Amino acid sequence: QVQLVESGGGLVQPGGSLKLSCAASGVILNFNTMGWYRQAPGKQRDLVATITSSGGTRYADSVKGRFTISRDNAKNTVYLQMNSLNPEDTAVYVCNARLISPPPSLENIHYWGQGTQVTVSS
Repeated sequence: QVQLVESGGGLVQPGGSLKLSCAASGVILNFNTMGWYRQAPGKQRDLVATITSSGGTRYADSVKGRFTISRDNAKNTVYLQMNSLNPEDTAVYVCNARLISPPPSLENIHYWGQGTQVTVSS
C-alpha cells in the first residue's frame, strides 16, 4: 500500500523559512507528477506547486519567487522550500502524487498524504 508521509511543518515568524518533505513508502511507483496543496480554515484546497518526473515545475501565482519545489526520484521524495513566509501562507500542506495507469485505461490515480501544519505568526 502506497503512503505519502509529510514532515517539516511548524511555527515560523513572518519572513522566515521552512522546508517540507514528502516521502512515499510502500511500493515504489514512477509518479508522473508530485506536488503540494494547501488548505486554510474555511477555504478550499488550493494547488501550491507541482513537479513532473522530468523536473518541470508549476507554481501558484501567490508563491512564485518564494517557494521552490524539488524532487529526488531515487528517494521518491518531493520537497517544498518555503521562503519569505507570511501569515496568509498558514495552512495545512498536503502532499500529492499522481500516477497515470498504462494503456489502454490511462487513468489518473491520486495519492494523498495526511498533511503537515504550517503556521506563520509573530
